[in-house]
Amino acid sequence: MIGLHDKGHSFKELHEEYGPSLDTIHKWVQTATVIDHQGTAVTNKQFKPLQQENHRLREELDILKRAAVLLAKRWR
Repeated sequence: MIGLHDKGHSFKELHEEYGPSLDTIHKWVQTATVIDHQGTAVTNKQFKPLQQENHRLREELDILKRAAVLLAKRWR
């Protein structure tokens, strides 16, 4: 169904022909939608954990930057 939607069939057409609810079809399409970020293709389902890991790494980097500043002040 995702392929049919990608080829231009509307959610309503797919619902009427195959039976799943509009919400279900929409969720399937949204889950399978590919996000291309810096040459890497991931689905929405894969994107959220990557986004969380990115956030965690940014926080860690911020902490390390602060530690570097404190150490630089101490050794002057």
